[in-house]
Amino acid sequence: MDEIKSNNSDNNASLKRIGNFIKEARLSRNKSIAELASDLKIGSHQLQAIEEGNEDHLPEKVFIKAMVRRISEKLKVDTEFIMSEFKTERKEVNIEEIVQEVSIKAKKNRDINNKNSLENIIFILISGILGLLASSLIFNIFSESFQNQIPKEELINKN
Repeated sequence: MDEIKSNNSDNNASLKRIGNFIKEARLSRNKSIAELASDLKIGSHQLQAIEEGNEDHLPEKVFIKAMVRRISEKLKVDTEFIMSEFKTERKEVNIEEIVQEVSIKAKKNRDINNKNSLENIIFILISGILGLLASSLIFNIFSESFQNQIPKEELINKN
């Protein structure tokens, strides 16, 4: 039963969007509801119900679509666009769900950033330790080679 209500409210929402579009087109052409209804040979109450998106005061959906097509053609507006609005379903936005989803993503990003920070710190520490070991090894090698060298004075005296 909830599914039927949801579908009906989707239809009603699309009819309201279409009705607003038709009303704007009618007003931009300086036509009254009575004039346009008379030109189309439909009741002014039906045209008003379409503009207001009030499906309760209208006949079956197939007749509503036919009336909307005739109205849009008479007003010389994009009929295909208006008819496609009947097929367009727009999901209601639930703010709580969006807030919850954003907070979950933010928490995941924080966790990833914390993990990356820890990995970076460990990498820096290991690199530093390896650097110290390498530099001390190099220092020891050079210091031994310097100790094994004969001083210049001894070389001079031998000659």
